[in-house]
Amino acid sequence: MRAIEAAIGESERSHFGEIRFAVEGALDVHSLLKRKSARERAIEVFSELRVWDTERNNGVLIYLLLADRRVEVVADRGVHQKVGDQGWADICRAMERAFRQGRFEEGVVLGVREVARHLAEHYPAQGENANELADAPVIL
Repeated sequence: MRAIEAAIGESERSHFGEIRFAVEGALDVHSLLKRKSARERAIEVFSELRVWDTERNNGVLIYLLLADRRVEVVADRGVHQKVGDQGWADICRAMERAFRQGRFEEGVVLGVREVARHLAEHYPAQGENANELADAPVIL
């Protein structure tokens, strides 16, 4: 968890975006009965963690649902318009490949770096960069 927090903090020196990472063991019974997907849950978590609440509309959530071995990236509208569904999906699949090989920490750090690469391209750091969202990973 410390490595993930450090990777997020380090990456945010290169861009004006905000990255959050959340991991959840499994969906609760209510969500399972509603047949909620990992994507739907990720969108809920994006809202609950207020990742959308950034000055430039460029917050990004990396969500890991362990039970389904699924990764979802949910981005605020500002940055999503610039990267698009395929850009986020590529990051998710790369992380999932690393996880299948047992490289969990490396997979998450890879995902953080890839999100940061997009953010640095579209929102490069210039001057003072306020940290709007906590860097620490969230365990749900």
